[in-house]
Amino acid sequence: MSTTVVIADDQPMVRAGLRSLIEGEEGIVVLAEAVDGREALDAVRSHRPDVVLMDIRMPNLDGLEATRRLVAEGSPARVLVLTTFDLDEYVFAALRAGASGFLLKDATAEELVSAVRTLAAGDAVLSPGVTRRVIEAFGAVPAADPEAARRLAALSAREVEVLRLLARGRSNAEIARELFVSDATAKTHVSNLLTKLGLRDRVQAVIFAFESGLVRPGDRPSG
Repeated sequence: MSTTVVIADDQPMVRAGLRSLIEGEEGIVVLAEAVDGREALDAVRSHRPDVVLMDIRMPNLDGLEATRRLVAEGSPARVLVLTTFDLDEYVFAALRAGASGFLLKDATAEELVSAVRTLAAGDAVLSPGVTRRVIEAFGAVPAADPEAARRLAALSAREVEVLRLLARGRSNAEIARELFVSDATAKTHVSNLLTKLGLRDRVQAVIFAFESGLVRPGDRPSG
């Protein structure tokens, strides 16, 4: 089964470059291109892709607002934000908007293809480095959100443990080792936790861990 993609970027050469990088890969099909956020929304609604490569700075409607609207509509498409700017404000805004990954445009072809496949499989592209920056940023929040704290209190001890490991940037394999369970069991724990909390992926789990008060200022992920 093919992984389907929509590319949204206001620069024709960038769109052409992204298409050439991923379309030659087995099992990846580019369904449409968009020059701004409005076209991206229309393309996603029409073609229902698995993944959207979304630029941030675009005319008419930027990539962040387009991402917010897709998430609000309940679109199953996963958004991979692409930008030339490695700035915290863009990283955090993209994650808050509901993006499932963040990648710089100077990433290698292998990194881009891997990110597309990862998002299509239902996971997120969140490196330990980005996780650390998320933790440092959200760690500045002075108090837990009451609603998030209530949802946290409804979790079992094992679910809290899994959430804490996710917030530290652990992969499924690392979670399996730390909990002394199989990789398949760890993957099931993560999937069930995300479903119970109504979260799209582990990116949102990191944010929730801060909003609920599970992770506190000064905490740091490994890696």
